[in-house]
Amino acid sequence: MRLVLATRNEHKLRELSGIMAPHELEALPEGVRLPPETGTTFADNALGKARAAAAATGRPAVADDSGIEATALGGGPGVWSARYAGDGASDEENLAKLLSEVPEDGDRRVAYVCALAYVEPGGREEVVHGRCEGVLAREPRGSGGFGYDPAFVPDDYPDGRTMAELTPEEKDAISHRGRAARELRDRLLRVEEAERPARGPLA
Repeated sequence: MRLVLATRNEHKLRELSGIMAPHELEALPEGVRLPPETGTTFADNALGKARAAAAATGRPAVADDSGIEATALGGGPGVWSARYAGDGASDEENLAKLLSEVPEDGDRRVAYVCALAYVEPGGREEVVHGRCEGVLAREPRGSGGFGYDPAFVPDDYPDGRTMAELTPEEKDAISHRGRAARELRDRLLRVEEAERPARGPLA
């Protein structure tokens, strides 16, 4: 199945393309406008983007909305993760703000959360979720990944590396986006299998 990915983020396109195989993800065509992320949940924002892409292209579309939730901040920044330090803020600025606001001696538990939406033009809609638990490092480490990865230490690996210090394969295996993408991939494969015409008797 060929799907339009409703994002301008090349990191997400590259990350999701490998996980979603054998489904093919295509970049959002130039000129397609996505709605602002004004929803109060990740699912709201993901559905809004997927609906817009499906309507504009006439093809099935996938969109994600994801972010980081810090226990010490009551679950913030949450849906505002991408603009935590203000509209147009860089990844580095958002991360610096988070590191400055989570107390050094406080609860440093964090979680990455992802909602991944699938929308068919005028048809089926589906949302799956993925989650990755961890702790916030006291300073950034590593050159891989993007967003808050340099300070996110996942529980899944006991060696204390941040997401930015993992290989792409290690990150995909445990990430919130990876978990959501694998669930959606498998659901779509099951639907395709169920809709495939039954083979008739052999001649």
